[in-house]
Amino acid sequence: MNLCNFAIIMTNNLTGELHRPGRIEVVCGSMFSGKTEELIRRIKRAVFAKQRVEIFKPAIDTRYSDEEVVSHDRNSIVSTPVDTSGTILLLSSDIDVVGIDEAQFLDDGLVDVCNQLANRGVRVIIAGLDMDFQGKPFGPMPALCAIADEVTKVHAICVRCGALAYVSHRLVNEEKRVLLGEKAQYEPLCRECYRKALGEKLS
Repeated sequence: MNLCNFAIIMTNNLTGELHRPGRIEVVCGSMFSGKTEELIRRIKRAVFAKQRVEIFKPAIDTRYSDEEVVSHDRNSIVSTPVDTSGTILLLSSDIDVVGIDEAQFLDDGLVDVCNQLANRGVRVIIAGLDMDFQGKPFGPMPALCAIADEVTKVHAICVRCGALAYVSHRLVNEEKRVLLGEKAQYEPLCRECYRKALGEKLS
């Protein structure tokens, strides 16, 4: 590809970023599937296109940083921690693109907040777990997938057989739904290996 063609492609890409209408994009999947990586990638493209961007995450998510969205591969981007979804609406005036990480930890009001933002022309990019460690729909994520203009489901690799992972299996004996953790606490498993893992716990 010569430099002239490359320049045309880049110009077209940036023009597309600048003229995206208000919309909701959801990136979902299990842990270790690259959700946050994809969120950061889309946000950085928007920044490169000189759009006004704001990123939010639940204040309870302090695993890597209090004030940054950080992927498992340690890529990061500055964010604003929030306790409630309503705060996102208050802090998103004069913004072109809003990113929200770990959306499953936020309240159900997030659905209405995202609709309001998209209806006023904001591009909303959401990343979160679609299911909890028991394989049940997690927080506002199912409703967000329902109202989204675009849903991207990403997959980790099952650590036991190498198939596409289905769920985040909890390795520690803790029944509360929200438990922040990493590879010491969770492993991505396919449906079959998850079923076997549950059987091992019962035996």
